[in-house]
Amino acid sequence: MIVKFLNSLWAAVAPGLGDHLWQSTAVALVAALLTLTLRRNHARARYWIWLTASLKFLIPFSWLVAVGNQLAWRSPADAVNTPLYYVVEQISQPFTQSRVTPATLATHSLSPLHWLPAIVIVIWAGGFLAVLGSWCVRWFRISAAVKESVPLEDGREVEALRRMRRDAEIDTAVELRLSRSTLEPGIFGIVRPVLLWPAGISQRLSDSQLQAVIAHELWHVRRRDNLAAVFHMIVEAVFWFHPLVWWVGARLIDERERACDEDVIDSGSERQSYAESILKVCEFCVGSPLACVSGVTGADLKKRMVHIMSEHVVRKLDFTRRLLLSAVAVAVIAAPIAFGLLHATPGRAQSQDENAASSPSAAPSATIKPSELNTPTYAGSKTHMTRMMIGPGKFDARNVTLRALIQEAYGVQANQVIGGPDWLDTAAFDVNLKTGKSEAGDGNQEKLMAENVTLSRSMLRALLADRAKLALHTATKDLETYSLTVAENGPKLQPAPAGESDDLKFQGTVRTGRQQMRMHIGGNQVYGIGAQSTPLDDFVQQLSRQLGTPVINKTGLQGHYDFDLHWADGKGSSNASEPSLVDAVQEQLGLKLEPQKAPTQVLVIDHIEKPAETQASD
Repeated sequence: MIVKFLNSLWAAVAPGLGDHLWQSTAVALVAALLTLTLRRNHARARYWIWLTASLKFLIPFSWLVAVGNQLAWRSPADAVNTPLYYVVEQISQPFTQSRVTPATLATHSLSPLHWLPAIVIVIWAGGFLAVLGSWCVRWFRISAAVKESVPLEDGREVEALRRMRRDAEIDTAVELRLSRSTLEPGIFGIVRPVLLWPAGISQRLSDSQLQAVIAHELWHVRRRDNLAAVFHMIVEAVFWFHPLVWWVGARLIDERERACDEDVIDSGSERQSYAESILKVCEFCVGSPLACVSGVTGADLKKRMVHIMSEHVVRKLDFTRRLLLSAVAVAVIAAPIAFGLLHATPGRAQSQDENAASSPSAAPSATIKPSELNTPTYAGSKTHMTRMMIGPGKFDARNVTLRALIQEAYGVQANQVIGGPDWLDTAAFDVNLKTGKSEAGDGNQEKLMAENVTLSRSMLRALLADRAKLALHTATKDLETYSLTVAENGPKLQPAPAGESDDLKFQGTVRTGRQQMRMHIGGNQVYGIGAQSTPLDDFVQQLSRQLGTPVINKTGLQGHYDFDLHWADGKGSSNASEPSLVDAVQEQLGLKLEPQKAPTQVLVIDHIEKPAETQASD
């Protein structure tokens, strides 16, 4: 049971985690190039670049893509597919039934690879707890030193602290406490910082050296370095297996100490006196064991001494470098948001489900029940028919699986619906929705078509949420998709005669005119799509259903066409002369299906139940 749960967890998390890791790694490498470009500028600029690279590990780009989805001005269902009325009839077993789902694989696999996801998760959890435990031990050690310390009310240390706070314009109250431990001077805490001062160190420092050390610690307070260090410690604990995370952490400590050194020198401290004060502290005290307790001796001491004693002028960021940093920041944030805007598929599906489900008019006009083809009469049959139709004022589906209904409800393809129990691909249902939208007020039939598609999909989402208790979330995953282009020898499509697709009218639930597309099947598992006066966008939608993945129309062809496409399914067909679907599209239509991988939004099923009507028969 535990292994199955961990395998399911891995199947849900692994794709998104892989994307997140390579994206964060790429951002860290860009940060390295930027800091190299700014190596002669102020350390604080490089510090913020490294901190941004660290925080990227906590902020997946998919969150920004989701923001883009929320900002999309049109609904997801409308953005995916062009509205149309259609009838899809499929004889024999659906293509999706031959797909092996992750849940099925996890249940029946007996190979050692079956244990691999669970082993990986256990190793990660062990490393996470080890890192966290190590830091907790160090934290309790410092916390004990703070509790044993006593507050300093007067003396040269207190006077120096007050003077340095005033000069640095620090409003935050900083308590000075005298410690008997050998820990170096350091800032403990974030909201109420405490400057822990080791007993006996003041006798070894002159007034100017003491002021320089206190100034260094106050700059840590002003810069909120402890808070930033906590965020990176979280990154190191979660992504402890990634060596780049620890490298970024070392760069953060280097740049924050160098930034404080520059601020102390700029505030008027003499270079040699300041360098000597750091060396004396190193001689007398031990360094802070935690990055979130900012001390004075961190980073590479030799390089710091060279940097402090060098008389070179540290350059401020000029206009060109400011423009470079701004451009990179905008690109990192705006690019995924723009992607979400342009690919706003089911990003806002959940909120729409809730709104639609709460509509009092949705429930009485929507029914779902087990398909009549689930009866014993058809139990041993290899031939099944599935049918879905959106027509004026209604949506009707026969013998369709819940996974197919989810695809239709959210306008996605088979490989964009991830997870769910095994019966999601086998249990069949009949669905009937009455949208009540049978005619357009202004007589615009195309507008009526769009309104019926939008309304039926909204009601279908509400029906799934209410009767099947469907709960899902979106994620981004690299999927195998196709682009439809014109083949080298040009298209072989037959343009529809002029006028046949004009002035379409409706008679009851039947659409008149010649614009239609129907999938059919012949003997020996030979499939076909017959089309009359059909635009290529409608044909692309049908191809997407057959391939189970999005197909993008890049042909640039306009107008309506007549054609008859036929192909073999490739699984048990005895007619070897029939081509596969991909080959048939090129040979018979003069078009080319080119596979490609692209970041695509997917629906991850968190929970689903069989509709209530099926409970008694289970």
